Amino acid sequence: MIQRIQTLYLLLVTALMTLTLFLPIASFTGDNSEVYTLTAFALTGGGASQSSIWLGIILAIATAVPFVTIFLFKNRLLQLRLCIVEVILLLGATAFVAIYFWLSSANALEDIGVAHRQFSWAAIMPVVSIIITVLAARAIFKDEALVRSLDRIR
Repeated sequence: MIQRIQTLYLLLVTALMTLTLFLPIASFTGDNSEVYTLTAFALTGGGASQSSIWLGIILAIATAVPFVTIFLFKNRLLQLRLCIVEVILLLGATAFVAIYFWLSSANALEDIGVAHRQFSWAAIMPVVSIIITVLAARAIFKDEALVRSLDRIR
């Protein structure tokens, strides 16, 4: 039901997480001026590549959960639980982004010193999505409270 505000929130979370899947999350500049890019599924650059498949899997699941949650509008308690699961997934995605950001320069780029590291816009999207998911959960909870109060009146 598109007229509910939580549906718009969940659509926004889905869009942000889809962008996170396809945009670069961070970039590293080595001492040899080569640029290495961390995406959801790999750290690439300079002819080398290191897999970051677990980050990609968590981001893909965090993209799918809010989209599925939209279509469960008849079961608000399940929607609320899936919002909690989404917040946990997004916290995990944020932790994985931080881990890959700090450890990729130590593991994949060990032969090359890192002169400069930089997050891109995609790195903050899971944090923004956490806030929006909490807003969606609050709206779902308000709907459930309204329905329960109307059931008491009848």
